[in-house]
Amino acid sequence: MGVLSHLQPERVFYYFEEICKIPHGSYHTDAISDYCMDFARDRGLRARQDESGNVIIWKEASPGYENGETVILQGHLDMVCVKEDGCPLDLEKDGLHLVVCKDELFADGTSLGGDDGIAVAYALAILEDDAILHPALEVVLTVNEEVGMLGATALDASDLKGRVLLNLDSEDEGIFLTGCAGGATVSCKIPVKWTKEEGIRYRISIENLTGGHSGAEIHKGRANANVLMGRLLYTLTDEMNMWIASLAGGEKDNAIARFCHAEVAVAEAQAEAFERCVEKMAAAIKREYALREPEACIYAEKMGRGSAQVLQPVSASRVILALVHMPDGVQKMEEALKGEVRTSLNLGQIALSEECFTFVSSVRSSLASEKTWLLEKLQSLAMLLGGECVVSGEYPAWEYRPDSRIRELIVRVYEEQTGKKAKICSIHAGLECGILADKLPGLDCVSYGPQMQAIHTTGETLSISSVQRTWELTLGVLAAIK
Repeated sequence: MGVLSHLQPERVFYYFEEICKIPHGSYHTDAISDYCMDFARDRGLRARQDESGNVIIWKEASPGYENGETVILQGHLDMVCVKEDGCPLDLEKDGLHLVVCKDELFADGTSLGGDDGIAVAYALAILEDDAILHPALEVVLTVNEEVGMLGATALDASDLKGRVLLNLDSEDEGIFLTGCAGGATVSCKIPVKWTKEEGIRYRISIENLTGGHSGAEIHKGRANANVLMGRLLYTLTDEMNMWIASLAGGEKDNAIARFCHAEVAVAEAQAEAFERCVEKMAAAIKREYALREPEACIYAEKMGRGSAQVLQPVSASRVILALVHMPDGVQKMEEALKGEVRTSLNLGQIALSEECFTFVSSVRSSLASEKTWLLEKLQSLAMLLGGECVVSGEYPAWEYRPDSRIRELIVRVYEEQTGKKAKICSIHAGLECGILADKLPGLDCVSYGPQMQAIHTTGETLSISSVQRTWELTLGVLAAIK
């Protein structure tokens, strides 16, 4: 008897427990991919597995459903593997230890992988049960979604006939996603030259900002430490003789920068004026962000007197102008969905080396033309300052369709089953729907799933009752496509 054998829907939780026995972190999905292929072969279902490990399984329509539109059921095979300090499990070799507590399912000491193991469990439970009514099905299970949607990008979709897709990769029950941002990472480099100057050396620090995800939290108006440093350096160099010796900030291109540090040299006669200016600017910035950044720290520490290798004036001006004029934050809001961000970017990382100043941004938009224009703006800014940009990791948007039939159907079934009002949203982050819609012209998508909390952490939980309701919703939608 399995840990989950008493839960309903019984076969969904059976397969979820089987999946959890197989290590399936990103880049380690061969075993779970093979498991799905064995599942298909054992049941006489047509299936294929590509070189990346993606799996597609086909099942013919139920009697009476032959004229219904072919439906693609889609999820991903990999999970984010994290564990608590002291947890003895090797998540590349060991299965998870599942725990049931009231209505919550979690894994002891590790992440659960409900994102997106539950989608795989739903799909396998549907495929094995001939009593379930459905049109022709194409189950698409991708690999390495959590590390850049690599499987979906590599997928050959030429043999897929379906143009209706149910993506089971969302974590909020009753919220149906009907669009997502496309994105790219832009790395710009501006060449710099150095000289020597003598003066009082200081370290300027901007720390303890809130930060956050550059997609999901970009609309919250939080401060970006890299942007604030540009503002601070501009004011300081405008008011006194100050030279930049080092500069670095941020952790990742897709994380709002929480900290930034610079080392500078100041003419000795202007040291007191420098300290007063930093204090004045720090007070002004903290007033501006009093509610959003209550823990912000902005200060300068004296490091002593002496000579330092610093940027030549022209190079320093170019670096500061890049920071001051670099777009950052929300650029446009979505017109069709009130309160949703459509286009944004985040100045996530900056670094100064002997050869160049590098600034890296994450660009997102649910409208392809706006994303392209934003990329062009960054490229033109870098070129104007004598540098260049490299665009990488580009993925397409999933654009909102006003005429989506699957959206209207799933909302109707959900509201009939639950008596609750469905919420329609677009997410300002990437989903595989965008990549698949780009490969399958005319694809009509919706993304949904059961309630989960704290995904990608050791506190991840999955609501058992929500799994049941989402199962009934999925079966109801399939039965209605006749």
